[in-house]
Amino acid sequence: MRNVTLKQMRALKAAVEAGSIAGAAKAMHVTPPAISLQLKILEENAGIPLLERTGKGLRPTTAGHVLLDATNQIEGVLKACSVSLQEIKGAGAGAARVGVVSTAKYFAPRALAAFIKTHPDIDLRLQVGNRHDTIAALENYDLDFAIMGRPPVNFEVERSIIGPHPHILICPPDHPLAGRKDLRPADLAHATFLMREKGSGTRALTEKLIAKLDIEPRIGMEIGSNETIKQAVMAGLGIALISAHTAAVELRDGRLGALPLPDLPIMRQWYVVRRKEKRLMPAARALWDFMAAQGAAFLPRMDGLLG
Repeated sequence: MRNVTLKQMRALKAAVEAGSIAGAAKAMHVTPPAISLQLKILEENAGIPLLERTGKGLRPTTAGHVLLDATNQIEGVLKACSVSLQEIKGAGAGAARVGVVSTAKYFAPRALAAFIKTHPDIDLRLQVGNRHDTIAALENYDLDFAIMGRPPVNFEVERSIIGPHPHILICPPDHPLAGRKDLRPADLAHATFLMREKGSGTRALTEKLIAKLDIEPRIGMEIGSNETIKQAVMAGLGIALISAHTAAVELRDGRLGALPLPDLPIMRQWYVVRRKEKRLMPAARALWDFMAAQGAAFLPRMDGLLG
């Protein structure tokens, strides 16, 4: 592999992303034969097929995935190198690329804003998305780190705890079970549970809770955002397990209630998470340290709201 070049690896990545030689050529501003030649040399050096043609276009083989991962790592190192060189040359205080899962948007922006007040020269780039997209960005080295509630398990990560992350069952304030202090799992056997989308950390936690309670409730709508779930619960369409931090305002205003089961709240943690191989540059390291040390101060106050 000593003869492999970055140009060849970038051609492989472009072909996979575009799904075709022509698409890769257009993305890299070269001719299709040039891409084909680079891929041919790369496969010869690897000694194993890297691409296969499918009905949906070019797809990487297992060996292709290995080279794509290496390409992403190299690109990440080069980006970090560029930032470091700019800092050394005095061109600025650096940049930090942070991902925030949508559930964390209720506190993370305030924490990040407090950091920027004391580090105004840092170029902070924020990406808010669902768990799946955030993990994909971490895996591809598109982020320095992410703020999330459940670290990924399909690749090695470094993590640091920000603070507690309670989950509660919310209901309309006029729900028949609202205010009950002697709730039992059986009382929820005929309730309608509203669910987050598949792949959501909250969805997985809800399924575990239902199994632990040993009930078979009615499963209602599948909803892709916390805001819509809260509105659906307030409208009386069902109950839902949700991060207490996403519902703090509505609980305090009396627009939502919390069902006080003995097993609730379910306590998890908020984390800052980065891919283990990811080397943090000074700006990103400063932000990581700030979130780990002071992020808990920006979590919504839940005094008296958890049922």
